[in-house]
Amino acid sequence: MNLNNNKFKPGLYCVATPIGNMGDISYRAIKILQESELILCEDTRVTKKIFQKFEINKATISNHKFNEKKNLERVLELLKNKKIVSLVSDAGTPAISDPGRILVNECVKNGIDVFPVPGASAISSAISVSGFSDNFYFCGFIPEKQNQIKKLFKNLSTLEGSIVFFISPNKLDKRIDDVKEFFVNRDILICREITKYHEEYIRTSVENLSNVNFSRKGEITVVISEIRKDKLNFIELEESDKKKIKQLIKKMTIKDIVKKVSENRKISKKLIYNYCLQIKNEN
Repeated sequence: MNLNNNKFKPGLYCVATPIGNMGDISYRAIKILQESELILCEDTRVTKKIFQKFEINKATISNHKFNEKKNLERVLELLKNKKIVSLVSDAGTPAISDPGRILVNECVKNGIDVFPVPGASAISSAISVSGFSDNFYFCGFIPEKQNQIKKLFKNLSTLEGSIVFFISPNKLDKRIDDVKEFFVNRDILICREITKYHEEYIRTSVENLSNVNFSRKGEITVVISEIRKDKLNFIELEESDKKKIKQLIKKMTIKDIVKKVSENRKISKKLIYNYCLQIKNEN
């Protein structure tokens, strides 16, 4: 393939770089980096390894969460003068759980073209080998505080699709009980060091997560399966539930009763609804 035949318009290019294996970089990514007036790197020391491998010799500046606002004036000036500027992260697709959104938004505000240069992504890579639903929600890096994690997991547990997130091995080890609390009867895939020499893919059920051994080194992408319809074992209405419903039916709508009785309990909403109708008919 002759890379010199490619023509690039002026603008900002969000260039995906390998997440581990250098062979995953695209021809187009190499070419656009070679054509760039300036390349914004999350960490120039990391990007330098890619440049050495593919003989790219272009001006770079660091662009991370602590200085990306300071870079805006210089970068926008280049872009307004019809130059090509590239944005890369340490690994994968930039501006996804990495710096870049501030610059992209400023380009949009100023009518500057922004182009994606697709490539490696830990998110899509993990989903592709999971076997879980491709209707998924990606929530980035898990927060630090336990109360924030519990709140996040509670919200995620109600979603129909698969759940994808980034987490360190040590933090995952500490958060196993939280995963087991909110994702009952689901399967889980732990992807460690994707595409690298020591890559590892651990498949198990959430219930068995405590018994799984995984290395505490490297980076982890976790995929939790969608709610399995065939695994939902709803409990029956107890006499206390029926008594409660009979009391509530006099002062609440069926919709509100269903919500209240099923809250924090694994009771089929349809079961509650039908029992409400039964009482209404009896009356």
